[in-house]
Amino acid sequence: MQTIEFQLDGQHPHIELCNLLKLTGIASSGGQGKLMVANGDVTVDDRPESRKTAKILAGQVVECLGTRITVTAASVT
Repeated sequence: MQTIEFQLDGQHPHIELCNLLKLTGIASSGGQGKLMVANGDVTVDDRPESRKTAKILAGQVVECLGTRITVTAASVT
């Protein structure tokens, strides 16, 4: 399984699930990300997720179509 690390920016404590799928390249668009969620292709922390705009926080793990995304907090400089 491929693993991607996604770092949240310092201005936002979360990201919407469909946007995360788009920004990591798993979905080619937000609409495709929403379709993946609706089809049951996505889990968050090993649980099926059906909310397209679920707020994903640092520390959560999203899996979709053989790819795992680990979400981390913004680095402090």
